[in-house]
Amino acid sequence: MTAPSEALHRIEETRTRGGVVAIGNFDGVHAGHRALLAHAADLARREHVPWTVVSFFPPAKVLFGGAQFLSSRSEKHELLRDLGPEEVVIVPFDHDFAATPAERFVEALTALSPTAIVVGEDFRFGRDRKGATEDLGRAAPRVEVLRLVAIRGEIVKSSTIRTALEAGDLERANRLLGAPYLVAGTVVEGDRRGRTIGVPTANLETEAKKALPSGVYAVTVDVPAAGRYWAMANVGPRPTFEGPGPSLEAHLFDFDGDLYGARLSVRLHVRLRDARRFEGIDDLRAQLARDAEAARIALARSDDPPAVRPG
Repeated sequence: MTAPSEALHRIEETRTRGGVVAIGNFDGVHAGHRALLAHAADLARREHVPWTVVSFFPPAKVLFGGAQFLSSRSEKHELLRDLGPEEVVIVPFDHDFAATPAERFVEALTALSPTAIVVGEDFRFGRDRKGATEDLGRAAPRVEVLRLVAIRGEIVKSSTIRTALEAGDLERANRLLGAPYLVAGTVVEGDRRGRTIGVPTANLETEAKKALPSGVYAVTVDVPAAGRYWAMANVGPRPTFEGPGPSLEAHLFDFDGDLYGARLSVRLHVRLRDARRFEGIDDLRAQLARDAEAARIALARSDDPPAVRPG
């Protein structure tokens, strides 16, 4: 059974009892997180019990340090849900929750009667991060602590991925994520300038604290009830035109339809170039044609499934 379409907000809302519980911040649901979650799922299968994910949003570094997050609450739920747990709990992480004594968190977990709890070796919880993995032993007969994952000798951490994105190194970020970087949002009305040059775009509204790497990318876009399309996307401001512009605008190849109000999931596969200013519309149109060709070539070489076209 897959997780429901909406994440729960409190551990106490969880209906699942007597199963495996995987706990972590899971920002970005990167390769290290996926290894931990795969272990929890495998353990649950071997014990013939369900498994549940307990996570938090926003990350502590966002709340206390003003950092950006890799996954919004809805993006995190989408990524976690697709891994197949029975339920997903994403607890709102605010100052009140951060001040909760570790004992209270353990009590909430105990009420789930877990057969096992799975966490990473750096997991801490409770006021002043005083709760350690040993304390979780009071909530479950078994606590499995997994070591951090390294790829090509580099420890996989959300903070490292943020740094890679800031530097425009999407290849490194995706390698550590274990999947193309996800940006999801609702399509809002733009200035429709793309239509006038033959390159209509879907303008995504994203959350202010979302980590968005500036540039032009080869992407895939999941369209509700229509499938997955190859596309190219500009992320960040549009230097050729005045005004702040949307955070992400994507041109879907071979798509004809109205996307206003739809929630799209965009995955960044390959960085094509920096965003730059053009002298005029003709120069911009010519570059967009080159970008489209480069995006198609890049996506054809990727491991992503081909575009799905209606009919």
